[in-house]
Amino acid sequence: MAIEGFTEYAKEDREKYNRLRWWLGLTWGDLFDKATDIYPDKIGLVDGTGRWTYGQLREKVDRLAISLMKRGIKPKDWVLLQFPNWHEYIISFFAMQEIGALTLLLIPRHNQSEINHLCALTKPVAWIVPKQYGKIDYEPIIDDVLKENPQIKTIIQIRTGKKGKYPSLDELIEEAELTPENLKALEERRPDPDEVSHIMPTGGTTGLPKASVRTHNCYICNVEYHSRVWEITSNDTLMVVTPVGHSMAMHWGIGAAFLNFSKLVLLDSTQPEDICEWIQKERVTAIPSVPALIARIINMEDIEKYDLSSLKKISVGGAPSTPELLRGAYEKLKCIVINGFGSSEGTNTATRPGDSMDIICNSVGRKACPHDIIKIIDDSGIEVPPGVEGELVSKGPGIFTGYFKSQEENKETFTVDGFFKTGDKARKDEFGNITITGRIKDIINRGGEKISALEIEHRLSAHPQIQEAAVVGMPDKILGERICAYVVLRSGEKPTFDSIIAFLKANGASVQQLPERIEFIESLPATKVGKVDKKALREDIKKRLE
Repeated sequence: MAIEGFTEYAKEDREKYNRLRWWLGLTWGDLFDKATDIYPDKIGLVDGTGRWTYGQLREKVDRLAISLMKRGIKPKDWVLLQFPNWHEYIISFFAMQEIGALTLLLIPRHNQSEINHLCALTKPVAWIVPKQYGKIDYEPIIDDVLKENPQIKTIIQIRTGKKGKYPSLDELIEEAELTPENLKALEERRPDPDEVSHIMPTGGTTGLPKASVRTHNCYICNVEYHSRVWEITSNDTLMVVTPVGHSMAMHWGIGAAFLNFSKLVLLDSTQPEDICEWIQKERVTAIPSVPALIARIINMEDIEKYDLSSLKKISVGGAPSTPELLRGAYEKLKCIVINGFGSSEGTNTATRPGDSMDIICNSVGRKACPHDIIKIIDDSGIEVPPGVEGELVSKGPGIFTGYFKSQEENKETFTVDGFFKTGDKARKDEFGNITITGRIKDIINRGGEKISALEIEHRLSAHPQIQEAAVVGMPDKILGERICAYVVLRSGEKPTFDSIIAFLKANGASVQQLPERIEFIESLPATKVGKVDKKALREDIKKRLE
């Protein structure tokens, strides 16, 4: 049964991908079952609180799935999962796959407005969320979201300590019985691989996240070919440092580990000292990461005190990398460096282990899935020759078919012949290596976080002392881009940087939306058609930073 709001693959494409085995015909649950059946006694998961064999994970997943089933969660019900990098995420995610529920993957920083927006799209019936994480107290957030979403009948909290307001995940796991009847009921709930698996929110031009909806077949296709790109085997230990709800963690880390029966390490820290300690402690062989994290590691003054000899390969993506960073990683970490480009929508490229440093430093490689079609087109939709800049577009078994319940946006997002328009400017050489040259969409990529310039502009324009505002990304060697705001003040007004930031915080701006530099100017430059000339502003901030 099709889910309302999901754009299905064309019948001929679906049949082709299945017939040619471009899709493996597996669900996430199948992946998990295969790993736990073959290697029940092998350590499959490690985090800061413990270690679990594949068999132990299987028992916890089955118990949680039974408890959720008994609480009335049905196949195709939407469930919010909001987790730090904790082992409970793995248990919860796979439990959802066992009962055929649909997961909406949140990360700890998602706020009330973003969650309410996603809830309006999906109408979830349950939410698994921490009681507390760092400085975030989730109970006021839960209360706020429940006011607008009374259909959420089940709240499950993680790591509650003493008994909390809502039932804990541990309680649900403990109360379930692994009877033959219950296990049979789970078996009967398994979804079809062509059905929707989950939604991964991605940055939207309006400031609110878009819902990138993926099927089992499509996503596992991404996982399979990412694994092949960086040659993951059962002997590998993969460490995930990026948020578990992000595509990088799911593609390159979690999915790759379970597909290949590897050991998975979840690290709930981005401190370089912690990362190095865990590489040494667990003999980590592979890490998917973003440029900012790699930069912090290789710039450590005392990196030599750690034994990092187990590390064989790192993949770097999510934000642009400089040649200096990539060469530095290769020289200091003494491992294979893979430079890549990826999106929640499924467009993925990567260099290969045998590529020269010249290719690694000056491109994001070739398409990860050989069956996807990735090309560069001009404004009229015609593919351009090698070396010519245009927009990067993609289509194939690893590419999604549209944002959830976003028909109008999907019309703008896809070409007439069904190619996804990434919004990235790029060029391709004669060997298929792709170089990303900029953005078409007004999105700032800060260390892998996609931030809407428009949303920040709206918030700035609400300031009583500001007449106009424009926001651009300013170059940054570590994060790729940081946020710079150009502001035109009302006559006679002289607000400070700190007062503007305080205003934004007081009016609901997230930490990611706060400008890191504000330039006060008399007027905003305009194009011939009267729009703000963002290109001129980007050039201006580059000069100011020189």
